[in-house]
Amino acid sequence: GVPLAVKDLFCVEGVPTAAASRILEGHRPAYTATSVAKLAEAGAPMLGKTNMDEFAMGSSNENSAFGPVRNPWDRERVPGGSSGGSAAAVAAGLAPWAIGTDTGGSIRQPASLCGIVGLKPTYGAVSRYGMIAFASSLDQAGPLARDVKDAALLFGHMVGRDPCDSTSLDFPGEVGEPSAERLDGIRFGVPANLTGDGVEPGVQQVFESTLATIEELGGEVEEIDLPNADHGLSAYYLLAPAEASANLARYDGVRFGMRSGNGDLLSMYEDTRGDGFGDEVKRRIMLGTYALSSGYYDALYGKAQRVRTKIAEDFREAFDRVDVIVTPTSPTVAFRLGERTGDPYAMYLSDYFTVPMSLAGIPALSLPGGLSDGLPVGVQLAGPAFSEGRLLDVGHALEHAVGFDGSAARG
Repeated sequence: GVPLAVKDLFCVEGVPTAAASRILEGHRPAYTATSVAKLAEAGAPMLGKTNMDEFAMGSSNENSAFGPVRNPWDRERVPGGSSGGSAAAVAAGLAPWAIGTDTGGSIRQPASLCGIVGLKPTYGAVSRYGMIAFASSLDQAGPLARDVKDAALLFGHMVGRDPCDSTSLDFPGEVGEPSAERLDGIRFGVPANLTGDGVEPGVQQVFESTLATIEELGGEVEEIDLPNADHGLSAYYLLAPAEASANLARYDGVRFGMRSGNGDLLSMYEDTRGDGFGDEVKRRIMLGTYALSSGYYDALYGKAQRVRTKIAEDFREAFDRVDVIVTPTSPTVAFRLGERTGDPYAMYLSDYFTVPMSLAGIPALSLPGGLSDGLPVGVQLAGPAFSEGRLLDVGHALEHAVGFDGSAARG
């Protein structure tokens, strides 16, 4: 078989699984995640677990009880997050391929910063059974690989309905091997309000070069409007923490993981959660609990849900006009370790281009578009639900035309 690196968010029977958190120290699951089991059966046994942001909350892979992951292109820079360990392992040649999870960009953003391919599938296309939950209405498992064909091969063995996950769906048709070399007749939309502001000049240059390549390959590029996508980040950082505050309530020191305190039950809860969770996880639990509190539920959580519905409607209308939406994956190249740890807002902006697709539940693929100052820049392709086959075909054509060389990361 071909060994597989597995993000530490996936349960594997008998193997320590901590989600990069002290609170799950020593936890050994009694079952294996469906994605891991399916891939092992198909000939991709687990090579090992990869580091990540704690409970998948982060965009830099600095929020880990095991320490940060370093970007193989420049070890003083972040690999992106939260699937940074999986992305760095593939980019550095430590693993031929990997699986990660994507809630608001956690496969695509590290794929972009590490110069590899990452796919966030349609919500429900891949079982979430055995994935430690962050935000259940957003979490999705997907592949990370050095090229589009490998990503398609992994994805094809991950899809399908799972009786253990009631949100999983039958995937329509087969996931074939991508083979397109031209983009004739395919309509590409560039959201006018989702490009430009806050994007580094080098990233913008690679993006514009990619649009030119699309046209050279026969694709038709036009400007589109996603009027509510600009509010995606605000909605996401209310909805995801709200779900996290509910999902992480189970970590109380009673059932599994670490236990702190020698006093009464309440002090044990407080000490266990206080000692076990990192700063970013605590921040999101508090934000989510606040958003769900009775005095603010309608004003915050309810409003964010309505914005989410509007964003999904915007995408449906856009896909009546175009086949694929294209944006940069990340506004910047990999930033330096520690550069944003004191500024949560700057960190959250890393997800600006990826969050709208997550809120809409649609598939999105990140692939390398080129380099800026010697660091990889990813381009994101998004399509309607279950259009992964088309995205992978488009990605294959672009990949061959761009001719990206990732060997520097494996040196």
